[in-house]
Amino acid sequence: MTTRIAQPLRIAMWSGPRNLSTAMMRSFGARGDCHVSDEPFYGAYLHQTGDDHPMAAEVIADMDCDWHSVTAALSGPCAQPVWYQKHMVHHMVGPVALGDLKGFKHALLIRAPERVVASYAEKREVVTAEGLGFAQQRAWFEAEADRLGHAPPVVDSADVLADPAGTLSRLCAALGIAWTDSMLHWPAGPRDTDGVWAPHWYGRVLASTGFDGREGPMPALTGEAERVRDECRPHYDFMATHKL
Repeated sequence: MTTRIAQPLRIAMWSGPRNLSTAMMRSFGARGDCHVSDEPFYGAYLHQTGDDHPMAAEVIADMDCDWHSVTAALSGPCAQPVWYQKHMVHHMVGPVALGDLKGFKHALLIRAPERVVASYAEKREVVTAEGLGFAQQRAWFEAEADRLGHAPPVVDSADVLADPAGTLSRLCAALGIAWTDSMLHWPAGPRDTDGVWAPHWYGRVLASTGFDGREGPMPALTGEAERVRDECRPHYDFMATHKL
């Protein structure tokens, strides 16, 4: 019989899409003492908004789409002492607010908007600033900073790729958990904990066995993509001043 821990350390990592968030979930999942959850509010978001995401019908059919029951499940017991929850901040359009996730350690994963816009455009034709979540991520950062009296942990995907051990060890220290170099490598392939949307979104991560190293040159954007970048950039710059 599996022992379930009533009060695990619940880590809520808030990012937008294409922020290295799935690789970060792989990293925490490789710890050995950590259960992971993949975008648990995604179904509720799609059910409420009708947003025309790839595989939306499959996601809704596969997930609990009730905001309150998802929140209750995330606040319940866990089989591991650490529970890493990968969240997309732009999904949070329903009745659940940051303050409803009591006792959680909240952290933020950010990425330069040029890279987010270019990467997202490869997967979806329409790219909007609202759909990338930078403004809401900043709002949640400020709300958590007000609650704590200091900035919550912020990590930049560029720093994770350039120095995985250094950046992740600082993140672990900020979260109050021990650093382990098992977070640097993981087996390739899918996981039972991956969302049903993994075949569409997770191609590179499914083939990965670790962080891929420094990113290449910043992508050049034009037209609407450039406008979206400009709308997101001030929020990214603000959060980046607080990164670990």
